[in-house]
Amino acid sequence: MRTDLTAVCPVSAEEQPTVFVIDDDPLTLGALSSLFRSVGLGVRAFASATELLEYPLPAVTSCLVSDIRLPRLSGFDLQAELGRLGVNMPIIFITGHGDIPMSVKAMKAGAFDFLTKPFREQDMLDAVARALERDQTRRREERYRSGLRERFESLTARERQIMSMVTAGLLNKQAADRIGISEVTVKMHRGHVMQKMGAKSLADLVFFAEKLGIRGREMKN
Repeated sequence: MRTDLTAVCPVSAEEQPTVFVIDDDPLTLGALSSLFRSVGLGVRAFASATELLEYPLPAVTSCLVSDIRLPRLSGFDLQAELGRLGVNMPIIFITGHGDIPMSVKAMKAGAFDFLTKPFREQDMLDAVARALERDQTRRREERYRSGLRERFESLTARERQIMSMVTAGLLNKQAADRIGISEVTVKMHRGHVMQKMGAKSLADLVFFAEKLGIRGREMKN
């Protein structure tokens, strides 16, 4: 029984989850495109890897289903090029000539899954559902980190310094002694940090510092 995969990754209409499909066999390309559309997914189909590289990829939840053996640029070459370009969407490789060394090479290079033709439609849909879920999680995490970074950059140099100290476990008095200001001033800066970062507790602030990679890192005013 097929599942509407848009329910797995619920988004607004203009952010429809999309599967990019590459195969130089028109029959396979058409069959896969129809399969994905039948479960409510957006589809962009290409006959070669170079066609995909010339296409402006939308910033939506997505994954790539690609044959490994392609004209001019192979699936492995495409995987390397996407990595170089910083494109991180999950890749599901398909091939009619698969073997264990090939699958191991694909997975070691970061492929999400590897399916040998002929594969069951449900196996493909399951793989795509997992890939889209991973990509959605990655994009959500990136948006979260971006928001944190914007809030952190709104802090003054002194506030960043205080944040790094208190999240490293220093008491207000210890932070004051280390940088040569009064404890009252440290408390004032700390309050500003909490407000600007949207932290309701020290635990929240420590969590934010870990996400930003600044916890325990000495910062100068």
